[in-house]
Amino acid sequence: MKLRPNEKLDVKNILENLQDYRPRRRGWHWREGVGEKRNIGKFTYYDSSQSLEQSQPLPSAHYFDNIDPQPDSVITTEIASGRFEDDIRRMRMAAWHGADHLMVIRTAGQSHFDGLIEGTPQGIGGIPITRKQVRAQRKALDLIEDEVGRPINYHSYVSGVAGPEIAVMFAEEGVNGAHQDPQYNVLYRNINMIRSFVDAAVAKKVMTWADMAQIDGAHNANATAREAWKVMPELMVQHAINSMYSVKIGMKKENICLSTVPPTAPPAPCMRIDLPYAVALRELFKDYRMRAQQNTKYMGSSTREATVTHTLNLLISKLTRADIQSTITPDEGRNVPWHIYNIEGTNTAKQALIGMDGLTEMVEIKRDKGELANKVRELKERAILFMEEMLQVGGYFKAVEEGFFVDSGYYPERNGDGIVRKIDGGIGVGTVYERENDYMAPVTAHFGYNNIQQYDENAIDNPSILIQGCTFEAPEKIVYIDELDETDNVNVRLEETKELRETTQIKPEMEWQGDGIVQITLFIPTEERTAEFAAIEIGKKLGLEDVEVIHKEIMQAAEGTRIELKGRVPFTIDTSTLIIPPKPEIMSEDEIRKEINNHPMKIVAGTVGEDEHSVGLREIIDIKHGGIEGYGIECYYLGTSVPVEKLVDAAIELNADAILASTIISHDDIHYKSMKRLHQLCIEKGVRDRIIIACGGTQVSNELAVEQGVDAGFGRGTKGIHVATFLVKRRRELLNEN
Repeated sequence: MKLRPNEKLDVKNILENLQDYRPRRRGWHWREGVGEKRNIGKFTYYDSSQSLEQSQPLPSAHYFDNIDPQPDSVITTEIASGRFEDDIRRMRMAAWHGADHLMVIRTAGQSHFDGLIEGTPQGIGGIPITRKQVRAQRKALDLIEDEVGRPINYHSYVSGVAGPEIAVMFAEEGVNGAHQDPQYNVLYRNINMIRSFVDAAVAKKVMTWADMAQIDGAHNANATAREAWKVMPELMVQHAINSMYSVKIGMKKENICLSTVPPTAPPAPCMRIDLPYAVALRELFKDYRMRAQQNTKYMGSSTREATVTHTLNLLISKLTRADIQSTITPDEGRNVPWHIYNIEGTNTAKQALIGMDGLTEMVEIKRDKGELANKVRELKERAILFMEEMLQVGGYFKAVEEGFFVDSGYYPERNGDGIVRKIDGGIGVGTVYERENDYMAPVTAHFGYNNIQQYDENAIDNPSILIQGCTFEAPEKIVYIDELDETDNVNVRLEETKELRETTQIKPEMEWQGDGIVQITLFIPTEERTAEFAAIEIGKKLGLEDVEVIHKEIMQAAEGTRIELKGRVPFTIDTSTLIIPPKPEIMSEDEIRKEINNHPMKIVAGTVGEDEHSVGLREIIDIKHGGIEGYGIECYYLGTSVPVEKLVDAAIELNADAILASTIISHDDIHYKSMKRLHQLCIEKGVRDRIIIACGGTQVSNELAVEQGVDAGFGRGTKGIHVATFLVKRRRELLNEN
């Protein structure tokens, strides 16, 4: 199979013969070409990586020849729709925008396991997991990798009391990275300490064999803490414990990634607090990788707020170091995991990091003296003192029992809010047993002594030769368990959406094919509570079903509230019945110049009404912007706030071929009223049949412009060549008509 850019990904093809699929590679992939200066388009980049073969550039890239430079950091997006067939489609979209670390947190190994896998629910609100889901996504990523031209890392979670089992399945199925941190189980899931650390040892050994990248869970401390900016020393201790535990088990340091999260966000003075923490962490753990993530604790439902905080976090990444740059969308605050937010988060990271390319060549942080130096030293000292006290009381387990890990204390402060767990308590207590003397495990990745030499001295370094290979070497031994739910499985869901996949019927969607969800932004001129319920009623009157407010934002307590709501449309659209005007053809520059040379053209232009905007119009007419002057068209620019009457009179006086009117302001539909007035005035003065009228502006559409009587409307993204092509073609039509 091969994906084609203009064809949808066929999930049924992915599912075909899935039981026979084997992952073609294992192990984590870092971006290639990092550290090289490279020329892309008209620019030189200092901090980029190898470009993609196919990608979707940033929206503003059309100003720069559609280049799509890639940052040097691996970029993460978390995909969490809960339906793996739709996650696959979102993976493809994200990869085209530059994401190469795809974390799937609801359909593969989510941390909410409190029991064994293969059909076992993940926990309250979770869904069953099958090997089929993991395998289908890795198989799809093989195709997506080929399409974009870069290896993509597939990632999920290895935790809960099924951690070792999940690790085995992930190693078998080509998963490239995973979260693994026994402290997360202990502190945030109340899984028994001994069980959690024994499980972690086994899971980490398996991950090491599979060359997987490990991301720890220390960020959960400040993502959940009441006063996260006070628990920074504690975070560094958690990072240290998990990192060294992984090293002792045999994991390479370059595969160990610290999940670092800035502890604050605006309106806190976040840079003054977060930057010293970032510097201290990177200096203490210089041999390890850094995975930078936005703090979700302070993320509400405002996309603007999330984006600003994300960008400030990206500045910290740029000033310090981020080997993996995670992107977070406001799904958690909205419970709306839209496709588009995964893409927006990815683009925010790409745009900010590429925009800051070479920043450290010009800017450096004041590391040697001042507030930053003092703060960094203090954080390191507090972290080391924390670790020393923990050793004095008897180690990590005893420290947890005594409530060392707190929610609002700057070590050594303790405010009685420690997360207290008992060594002899928690989920899975009493489930770790000492091995019998003759215990033997003939498997490839095994933690600890397994008594193998009594069977074959040659098997010490490769125990699985005793059984002709375990599932790591002999994947045909894997028992392939399909989905177990007869009513909610991929085949049933695909049948339900068959019409939308195989015909010309379409629906808008949020996260699942056929979900029919749309989002609407409203301003309601009343206080918040009233606005919320008024918006729901508006949604119902618009014909939406399952209407729900997903964001409220007070503009002013009495004057009004911004509301965003979602709802479901109860219909489909048949694209075969749509009347779609053909896309305008663009003439070549040589064709246009030849036409103008043979038949000179003169135009008058101005911004009409009480409108002082001029930039857009100047870009259309000025030669230095690639405007129509460059083709030899004679332009008379009358300026801004030009009365409609003056524009028409000037065209008559100069015997112009065309009027170009820019109209940006759209209050009270004044832009369309101005267009209509232009048309009417030309009729009144008897020149409408010989003068071309073209209008443009950010809120102008061709269809509505033509309805007002003008010849054409040009909106966002219009360039001089578009307008020049239109003028030449329209003049030909007028000559033929007359």
